[in-house]
Amino acid sequence: MTTPRSAGGPRHRIHTVLAAALGLMLGAGLVTAAGAQPAAAPAEARSALRVCMDPNNLPFSSVDGQGIENRIAEIFGRALGLPVTYYTFPNRMAFIRNTLRYKLPGADYPCDVVLGVPVGFDQVAVTRPYYRSTHAMVFAPGRAGLDGVRTPEDLLALPPATLKALRIGVYDRSPASQWLVRHGLVDNGVPYNMLSPDPQQYPGEIIERDLVAGRIDLAIVWGPIGGYFAHRVKEPQLRVLPMASEPGVKLDFEMAMGVRHGERDWKQQIEGLIDSRRGEIEAVLRDYQVPLLPLSAPLAQARP
Repeated sequence: MTTPRSAGGPRHRIHTVLAAALGLMLGAGLVTAAGAQPAAAPAEARSALRVCMDPNNLPFSSVDGQGIENRIAEIFGRALGLPVTYYTFPNRMAFIRNTLRYKLPGADYPCDVVLGVPVGFDQVAVTRPYYRSTHAMVFAPGRAGLDGVRTPEDLLALPPATLKALRIGVYDRSPASQWLVRHGLVDNGVPYNMLSPDPQQYPGEIIERDLVAGRIDLAIVWGPIGGYFAHRVKEPQLRVLPMASEPGVKLDFEMAMGVRHGERDWKQQIEGLIDSRRGEIEAVLRDYQVPLLPLSAPLAQARP
């Protein structure tokens, strides 16, 4: 794990912590009028929109500003009239402690918002959600007898010999692992370490490296990862099948942003941006091939 460092610039973050949070713990914020503009006074008190970011976490974030969260941060920065700066740290279990809640010796916190935390994540004050997605199957239809698979139910209906032979890549302790257990496919699972100590590991390796090379026949991953990396692979052509939650296995989650507990005004301001820039946010998500589901009705207010 590297030492936290700063990265600036207007163009300059989730899989491991997200997956751990979803796997291990498996609130929207205060509601304002739809389309409301953020209050001006808090924005004027800030010199920059300071974002906590993983530098190597596509499709969510990257040090060169090519991730979903980088794009959304730019939208928010323009709306606030502020430059966007980043404080980077590999997204592992200690990510929040080493970014959002890390107070520099004799100075202030280095960043003020995390873009991309699951609703219900209690290490931060969670805003209202800005998108909802689900886990997805990713595979090459021309391999392993998967030509006719167009829904998860089709997969389960494959001939027993074909189904038994499948090698299914999943991140350990994730909802995908639970899905394998529920359907009696544990022996098919090829586990991947969710919390690798290697800061260069990135979420899409399971697709770009092992699925493409034929080391596994199918991967079950968080939808934004599946959509983005399947679209990036040109050969073989890959199919992405969003999955629905089942009794005892929750596969879809609403994603929000996080600020420090007690920063009520800042949280409300971020929520105002989520509301007023919702169309732009959705356009970014679609650009990155994120499988989107409708957001649920507003939930109870999260703890400020």
